[in-house]
Amino acid sequence: MFRLVIAIACALTLSGCFSFFANPADLYRGYKQSLGYYVANDSVNTVCLLPKLRVALWEFERQFGRRIVMSSGYRDPWHNADVGGADGSYHMKCMAADFFIPGIAKRDLIAFARANPNVGGLGCYPNKIFIHIDIRDRPAGWRRPIEFSGC
Repeated sequence: MFRLVIAIACALTLSGCFSFFANPADLYRGYKQSLGYYVANDSVNTVCLLPKLRVALWEFERQFGRRIVMSSGYRDPWHNADVGGADGSYHMKCMAADFFIPGIAKRDLIAFARANPNVGGLGCYPNKIFIHIDIRDRPAGWRRPIEFSGC
C-alpha cells in the first residue's frame, strides 16, 4: 500500500512538472497570427497600435516568457459601438488592447500592469480571461494606472 501511495504522489508531482515544460506551441493552438500578435478571432485588428502600446505589450511577454493573445485591438467606431465600447474608447485611437497570456493567471497580469509605468489605464472584467490596458497619460502624481471595471 505504501508503494502505491508513493507511486501516485510521484505521478502527480511529475504531471505538474511536465505541464510546466509543455510545448509552447500547444498553448497557442487554434489562434491565428496578425502582424506579430496571436489573436483570439478574425475581428481583432492589430494594424495601427501605437509604439508605446506595442512596448507595453512586449513588456508583458518578456515578464512572463510567453506571447500574448489579443482579444481586442483597434476598433473603428462601428465595431466599438457593436461591442459596447465607451464613446471615447482608446481602442479607437490605437492606444488600447485587451489580451491574456495562456497559462498565466489573470491576477498576475493585473499585478504586473499596476507596476508597469507604460500602462495608463487598466480594466479587469469579471468572468473574462482578458485584461484591458491603454497608454493614456496618468494624472500628475499617480504611480499606478487608472483602474476601472472590476480591478
